[in-house]
Amino acid sequence: MAVKAAAPKAAAPRIRRISHPSLDERLAKGRTARDRTPPSSHAGWSPAADRPDPVGLLVQQDRTREQDLVPVRHGRMMVSPFTFYRGAAKIMAADLKDTPTAGLGAQLCGDAHLSNFGMFASPERRLVFDLNDFDETLPGAFEYDVKRMAASFLIAGRNNGFAKADARAAAMASVAAYREAMADFARMPTMDIWYAHFDEDRFRTVIQDALAAETSAAVKKEKAKAAKKGQKDSKQAKVAKEAARRAEKNLAKAHTRDSVQALSKLAELVDGQYRIVSQPPVIVPARDLAATFGLSPDQIIPALHEQFRAYRATLPDDRRKLLEKFRIVDAARKVVGVGSVGTRAFIVLLEGRDAQDPLFLQIKEATASVLEASLPRSRYRQHGERVVQGQRMMQAASDIFLGWTKGVDVNRHFYWRQLRDMKGSALVELMAPVTLGYYAQMCGWTLARAHARSGDPVAMAGYLGRDDAFDRSITDFSERYADRNEQDYEEFVKAIRSGRLQAVEGV
Repeated sequence: MAVKAAAPKAAAPRIRRISHPSLDERLAKGRTARDRTPPSSHAGWSPAADRPDPVGLLVQQDRTREQDLVPVRHGRMMVSPFTFYRGAAKIMAADLKDTPTAGLGAQLCGDAHLSNFGMFASPERRLVFDLNDFDETLPGAFEYDVKRMAASFLIAGRNNGFAKADARAAAMASVAAYREAMADFARMPTMDIWYAHFDEDRFRTVIQDALAAETSAAVKKEKAKAAKKGQKDSKQAKVAKEAARRAEKNLAKAHTRDSVQALSKLAELVDGQYRIVSQPPVIVPARDLAATFGLSPDQIIPALHEQFRAYRATLPDDRRKLLEKFRIVDAARKVVGVGSVGTRAFIVLLEGRDAQDPLFLQIKEATASVLEASLPRSRYRQHGERVVQGQRMMQAASDIFLGWTKGVDVNRHFYWRQLRDMKGSALVELMAPVTLGYYAQMCGWTLARAHARSGDPVAMAGYLGRDDAFDRSITDFSERYADRNEQDYEEFVKAIRSGRLQAVEGV
């Protein structure tokens, strides 16, 4: 009688060991890092001798983008050194590669410039202020995000015509707020860090504090100058009041930005059915995309349905069940942002109980993070999932419809979210120095909270220290990088003027 061979045993799953060092050990790790990489080492930055051609790096990115949109991207970047900086994450990633780091990691935004912070709705329908762009997210050295953030404030200050001292003060305020917030998080219970958030009530408090500070400073200045008798407000105080008024208006406007409002702006009623309005090249409906993707209108919608089903499968069961109550009505390609222009991005109009119950979803292409050239690749091989998981790790509250899928071309990856969910952003170009300074504090606190969720706030606080050495060092880096950014911008514009690059302005 033959004896049946025993089936081979399945390999035991690998169990990742989690260490739990004591508070003293965590603090010692940060202080050891401070000795190894002093905060002062971040100052004195200069470009590497073998620094890649910045225009060449942009051309490299352009190769995988929608070619009809590449000139739009260039046109948006050439508006100013600040808009150029927004689109130049790949250039800065190459520059950060060889800068000093303390060896303390966290989940990075990867593109933490000041315009990538903003307001949006939490699942509880409250406005929260947080990071809102994670296309480049990847675990890495926390300094990368801090430097990207601080330099953006210095560049924005220059763009607004601020005095050198005012632009420098805004950058330093962002770093000081980061350091001080990390010290607070180091003292917090673990769950308190996880639940910490910046809501609209706190936002209003910041606005009022900024207004009070500017008014007080203006009064002192006017008294010192023996201002005209009876004058109640100085020019600076009036600017601060106007900034506060705009901020309140933006908060109110954010509450109205939802799918119903988007329907009135982006769609039209045709034969009893809404469809997305064509506004080329910014919005091109699916019915007009045949030439771009080689698919007929009859092929595009079925392909979209297939993608929609795959995306739904990445959602938790309750969100998937909710989304199943909606059906796809129309879709379009929609250009968004500055640095993202040219990557594939779409909007999808869905309908619930009837035509007056819309839901707009946005689909954005996720390519490899610009940080992957210098950091280990993500554990997520699907870049859409990388973006979604990084966002969930860093945000205090995330869109309930965050999910991911591959494209019809399986080599392209995408993530999905709501198009408008009470989203609002600061009008940085209209900010006065004191307003930008307070905004810098908001962003610094928010970035520290995001890093504290995945990193070790005790070790990071130990490294950052109690003095302002880190603040001054990063601000010095920011000034030097702002100078380099201006030179890169000039080279970029020169490449457009010479015909090396094509640009379409005003789109």
